[in-house]
Amino acid sequence: MADTGWSTDNGEAVYRSRDAIKNLKIRVKVQRVTSTAVLSQHLQNQVLTQQERGVIELDTFNSQLRSGPDDEEVLVVGWQEKLFSQYEEDLYQSETGCQTPLEKQYHTEILALQRGQGRRNRRIFTYTDFDRFTNWEEHSQNPVIQAKFAPTFLVERMANIRHRKQERRTVDASVAKARVITWEPTEDFVKNSHVINTTVQTMHIMGDLGPSGKLGLKENEYVLCTIRADSNGVITIKPDFNNSKGPYRVETEGEKKEVWRLTLVNAAPGISVEEKDRELRMYKDLYVRHRDYLNSLVGPDFEMPPIGVLRLLINGEIVSAKGFEYDNLYIHFVLDLPNNWFGLPFEALSGVTQTCQTRTLGKDNVAFFSYPFSFETFFRKDDESEESLPQWPVLYFKVLSLDYWQRYRTEGYGYLVIPSVPGYHSVTCETWRPVQNGTVAELRRFFIGGSPELEDNSYVRIPSTFKGERLSRFGFRTETSGSVTFTLNCLQQARAFVDANTLRKRRQTVEDHLGGYSQRKSVQQIMDLFEGARGRMRAAREAFPDNAVSVITTQSSESTA
Repeated sequence: MADTGWSTDNGEAVYRSRDAIKNLKIRVKVQRVTSTAVLSQHLQNQVLTQQERGVIELDTFNSQLRSGPDDEEVLVVGWQEKLFSQYEEDLYQSETGCQTPLEKQYHTEILALQRGQGRRNRRIFTYTDFDRFTNWEEHSQNPVIQAKFAPTFLVERMANIRHRKQERRTVDASVAKARVITWEPTEDFVKNSHVINTTVQTMHIMGDLGPSGKLGLKENEYVLCTIRADSNGVITIKPDFNNSKGPYRVETEGEKKEVWRLTLVNAAPGISVEEKDRELRMYKDLYVRHRDYLNSLVGPDFEMPPIGVLRLLINGEIVSAKGFEYDNLYIHFVLDLPNNWFGLPFEALSGVTQTCQTRTLGKDNVAFFSYPFSFETFFRKDDESEESLPQWPVLYFKVLSLDYWQRYRTEGYGYLVIPSVPGYHSVTCETWRPVQNGTVAELRRFFIGGSPELEDNSYVRIPSTFKGERLSRFGFRTETSGSVTFTLNCLQQARAFVDANTLRKRRQTVEDHLGGYSQRKSVQQIMDLFEGARGRMRAAREAFPDNAVSVITTQSSESTA
């Protein structure tokens, strides 16, 4: 194997697969690079040969590999495939030490292996999801050399969330009602109650990296690879497959440190062409059934309003308010429907925003509400003989402020006429507020709150009770305040639109036919004119050879006219 350098990118990789997880196979290769005896002998030889020059080369980690029977092992491991280590074989060999059903099963399997050809592995073994191997042991026994990384508080806590099945404890469902809030939660309570624990299966590929002839010691077990898979088809592998990267560097602990090369390769067999086609047909049939199911829920008929009724959908948002005197603003709004308009009986046509603090942008104090609202209204014209245009709904709003003592003040009144054109609209409405004469009213407004208010919000525009021809506001004192920005998405729906569109398409088709016929007719007329002009030119050239140019020009001008 060519030396491509060590790979330091050994973080976990996440894959998503639609295939069954049982088809996953990983080829694992561990290879000893140096040992203490080889390193010592190599250094002594270099000291003797290069002592005259005073140079000692320490290129020991990239030297030629010295392979022995226990220095290299290659093994293909399947998903949740149990491979026993020398320690487990010695532990479960005796039936007296097996207490749980799982340990008894392992005892039976080890006896079967001993009667057969024995274990096919020496250093590489596995811990499946049923074994008692926790994340804490995995973290403490991971010898893969990684880049410098300081785990955060959240990473340390999340690393211990998922437990093995044997360590899950049942939680009593009868919780005392008096302790709804746990003021001093324990670490186990946080793990079990505050984190979404997805069902995950875990498998560890281990390595017994002890010296030759001393296999089976617990302290020489190291985690080579960890694979997790959940029910959604998400597979997490740490470290990732090598692919085109170099091998991972594994260092053992203790006085006699040794360096091993670790290589992980995806050895799962590829899917055949027939299986791939069958899988595509299966997914296609599944998507068709899902589409039919959704169509059955919606229905074949598109919902339409009754004949002679216009449906108006308003999806709006109160974006912001700026230029007002006080902070902590909120807005009351109500939609006023004119005659022949009506809404749904269960839908409220009013609302109140949240209280919002202002922030300084430039020279203005702006409060960003981002408050959405939605209305659905209908229009029906009772008198068909009436030819006047319908009046559109009006949105009246009032801006108020709230202080520390829960006293509110009226900051401004305004209105917004719903646009008659469907589509997106962004509108900024100016506001004003009524004021009283003298400074007493302003002092009252500043110290104890309260201010003059309108009994009828429609007085901002035209009062609903006004029946005359001229509206006089003489003597009514007001003061300009801030502005409010709205965004509206209006949608209009009516059967008349469909009928008019169909009629327009038919009319356009007829006009196209007529236009094509008239175009062909005009082209034929031009061709006839050219044929006549060519004949007259030929006759003039024969009769008047000297004045042919002037005669042709004159006749062509007359033909064009």
